[in-house]
Amino acid sequence: MTAFRTTVTTEAELRTLIGGEPSALALAKEQRTLDVHCRSFIARSPFVLVATSGAAGRCDVSPKGDAPGFVLVLDERRLLIPDRPGNKRLDGMRNLLENPHVGLIFLIPGVEETLRVNGRGAIVRDADLLACCEMRGKVPTLGIGVEVEEAFIHCAKAFKRSGLWEPARWPALDGLATPAQMLFDHTRQPGTTVEELDRVLQDGYRQRLY
Repeated sequence: MTAFRTTVTTEAELRTLIGGEPSALALAKEQRTLDVHCRSFIARSPFVLVATSGAAGRCDVSPKGDAPGFVLVLDERRLLIPDRPGNKRLDGMRNLLENPHVGLIFLIPGVEETLRVNGRGAIVRDADLLACCEMRGKVPTLGIGVEVEEAFIHCAKAFKRSGLWEPARWPALDGLATPAQMLFDHTRQPGTTVEELDRVLQDGYRQRLY
């Protein structure tokens, strides 16, 4: 990485800089299965971040969201994330075809701790399982199945620092471009206007959530 002058290149150096090893508590909290607390957290979570990496190291983090409990816990070692209609880039799924390792972070609005789950993912078509994910009369075509390898609660420090759930600390949005303006500037589609792109976005939100 030539863009930075001084980088850390060994774990020994990293440990020295951050002050040693993790605490016994930080190590002991790691679970190999989804216990009652993990299941309870997932059942209340309407939002999960799904991190993947392709064979060449290309990374992706995709947000997935729906009503609380939309991620199905099948048993203590398996869960299923329904795939809703999107932009068809399939960044995360294409990564899974090359590299099954996946990392998840579950969020609950207003709760500053998060649940982290790591494991191996696969693109699944099991009709009986996907039928359990029906929403507004539509059954997803695919889902991401995860075989859990580790799960643990993550502390609230990032949320306390950021004030993510504290509206009084949210930044002003004055001067921030609209999503349509950003898309227009990034794509420069001939003959397309910002107003047309905004209509396309809003129509998609109204008509193609499921």
